Amino acid sequence: MTGARGFLGWHTRAALKETSTTVQSVAVGDNFDADAAARAASSDRFIHIAGVNRGSEVDVAEGNVHFAEQAASAIVTAEPPPSVVSFANSTQSTNGTVYGESKARAAGILASAAERVGAEFVDLHLPNLFGEHGRPFYNAVTSTFCQLLADGEEPTVEHDKELTLLHAQDAADALIGAAPATTVESLSAQETVSGLLGRLRGVSAVYAEGEIPDIASPFSRNLFNTYRSYTFPTHAPVRISRNADARGSFFEIVRSRGGSGQSSFSTTVAGVTRGDHFHRRKIERFTVLSGRAVIRLRRLFTEDVIEFHVDGESPVAIDMPTMWSHSIQNTGHQLLYTAFWTNDIFDPSAPDTIDEAVIR
Repeated sequence: MTGARGFLGWHTRAALKETSTTVQSVAVGDNFDADAAARAASSDRFIHIAGVNRGSEVDVAEGNVHFAEQAASAIVTAEPPPSVVSFANSTQSTNGTVYGESKARAAGILASAAERVGAEFVDLHLPNLFGEHGRPFYNAVTSTFCQLLADGEEPTVEHDKELTLLHAQDAADALIGAAPATTVESLSAQETVSGLLGRLRGVSAVYAEGEIPDIASPFSRNLFNTYRSYTFPTHAPVRISRNADARGSFFEIVRSRGGSGQSSFSTTVAGVTRGDHFHRRKIERFTVLSGRAVIRLRRLFTEDVIEFHVDGESPVAIDMPTMWSHSIQNTGHQLLYTAFWTNDIFDPSAPDTIDEAVIR
């Protein structure tokens, strides 16, 4: 894979973890190593993501073509060559711009290389991508709006227009062959820039109260997951009011504005850890009802572990960000009682629960 360290590359590596697929990164540009690239390209699938979408017209035009030429050289010299070549192309490839023309030329170069070695060529014309941990003021307007709202600022719209939006995990599924290329169009959503900002303002306002916004549609869920990636861990945990009297105590765990939901409950003996997995799309909330625990989280492909020490006497909710591995350990001497809420009705054939130890 080229571009493995970029926004779409990160999401694609996360998607590949679900099938325990080994990923080898291929450097392009000044760090290109022809021999290393050819060794890496000897694989089931070669995914070319790296590109240039910022800079002078010369940088953009030459950069995308140059990267494609380097990727093509790796494909044709690999022994054995890849069976499939996937290209993260753009819907702008037909609009006549410098960027669009450079992407179109890159597609032609890769298609020729794939044909030469007998590989299937998958040319994905991707629209505006959004998703967790995009780079504000660079990757997409969605990232910029999310960051500003999470920081308590008020974004504005300078040029309103219609957008075609696709979540990066859906793009990743198509790139790795987990979903057909036709899903790019079927899963894309249409929204104006002002409409997108309005949606995100609503999400921000609801989540600021500790509630789950309306996530009935996949697009709404994906927008919420994207937004909350900019709020974590700064805005965590979610505070819960505990009402206690002589009869005992009562507290509300979750309030959802729309969509499905499933609640569950567990007991955990002292010293035992549950979890050590991550979710790609599922929203999950942990609330310790009784006992003491530590909840640990680690963003995929990083090493820093974030810890929350929680206690049933002062209950809080911790929402697990998508594509962060997480676990809960009973650190007390008594039985730990934990409530779990997720938006996803559990389907054993598609659990969206991928093993990944928090502490490695």
